[in-house]
Amino acid sequence: MTLHLYDTATRQIREFHPAREGTASMYVCGATVQGTPHIGHIRGALNYDVLRRWLLHSGLDVLLVRNVTDIDDKILAKAETAGRPWWEWASTHEREFESAYDVLGCLPPSALPHATGHVTQMIELIQRLIDAGHAYAEAGDVYFDVKSFDGYGALSGQRLDEVQQGESAAEGKRDPRDFTLWKAAKAGEPSWPTPWGDGRPGWHLECSAMATTYLGAEFDIHGGGVDLVFPHHENERAQSNAAGDGFARFWLHNAWVTLSGEKMSKSLGNVVSIPAMLTKVRAAELRYYLIQPHYRSTIEYSDDALFEAAPGYRRIEQFLRRAAGRFGEIKIGVLPAEFRAALDDDLATPQAFAVLHNTVREGNTALDAGDAAVAVAEHAAAVRAMTDVLGLDPLSARWADASNADTAGHEALTSLVEGILADRQQARAERDFAAADALRDKLIAAGIAVEDTADGPTWTVSSQSRSAQ
Repeated sequence: MTLHLYDTATRQIREFHPAREGTASMYVCGATVQGTPHIGHIRGALNYDVLRRWLLHSGLDVLLVRNVTDIDDKILAKAETAGRPWWEWASTHEREFESAYDVLGCLPPSALPHATGHVTQMIELIQRLIDAGHAYAEAGDVYFDVKSFDGYGALSGQRLDEVQQGESAAEGKRDPRDFTLWKAAKAGEPSWPTPWGDGRPGWHLECSAMATTYLGAEFDIHGGGVDLVFPHHENERAQSNAAGDGFARFWLHNAWVTLSGEKMSKSLGNVVSIPAMLTKVRAAELRYYLIQPHYRSTIEYSDDALFEAAPGYRRIEQFLRRAAGRFGEIKIGVLPAEFRAALDDDLATPQAFAVLHNTVREGNTALDAGDAAVAVAEHAAAVRAMTDVLGLDPLSARWADASNADTAGHEALTSLVEGILADRQQARAERDFAAADALRDKLIAAGIAVEDTADGPTWTVSSQSRSAQ
């Protein structure tokens, strides 16, 4: 394996070798299920899904654990405001997250642990920290002693004298930089019994306990959004290492999706939900839009950017359907070396997509020139191989099956338009330009904008038609 990944802890691109031969272990911070998922949440899951698929393609078994934070201050507050039980509120929004992951083609995790189901392991971890002199109990709360751990702040680049945990003030803290492992019970809130009194876990503690429960004291990759580097991942690393666990060997962080330059977040009120997105484009097109940029690059969201990206997926889809229509079944072939090199270079998806589109362009040229079936099939098989790794294969059951489409109407429209475009391409190949122009005019009259590109024709519903839908 020649995969190299950027490790936040060392601030270097390092060669990846799994700790256990033949198996890669990944822990990805999942959702705090306080509300409806938006594309900022889902982008990270898609990035790590691509990494997982690449590791699988490279011959490794992959254990991916993605947690659910189902007890949290925000969950309790929002459930109380809505007049609903906290557990019902969390379960409702967990289902929305899982539905979003599924509709956008994420492989299911190997394990999906919930914070509320791992309190025993959290209590054991706290006791280890207390016994080692890294934590202390005070009035029912338990805190991690930041000064007791050498190297605190190394992951995030924070200086110890500048650390601010973002926690509310507490009388029991010996140092304001210490962070909470266990919160003493409050009236009306859920709680669990511990040697230090009833209460509930702190956010950072949850992930350390769940990651090591399923992946062991040391595992390969810990992933999450860049906003989690501090304090969440810094504190995970500190408490886990202080307890004697090697914990994550690589720390990976995906960048934000922003709107008007601001991180997309519920607190700012600038979210774009997945259900709203799927009224604009198909699920495969949204996945394409979110994974094409490098995972460490910020995506500045706009409707225009989304609508400009969607035809990129359609070009791939149209080529494969043209090839299949002309020559029959297209099997998954061999990956181009340039594509492999791109993904091995810290998942350089922009370069990988460039190889993909170059292959589509060459395949369309071969089709238009009437080349032999073998030449076209080689290009189409390579395209299927690349899109399979990216989770975007248009001919796969997930994306080709109408039951998995966003709406039957959209699938019907796609089928009709692509049929007319195929006829138009055939007319142009036969130099019957009058017939080709007539077919184009027919589409324009129906509100379909057609653009001829080096990759072949692309189409979009015109803005007037879109606004009328």
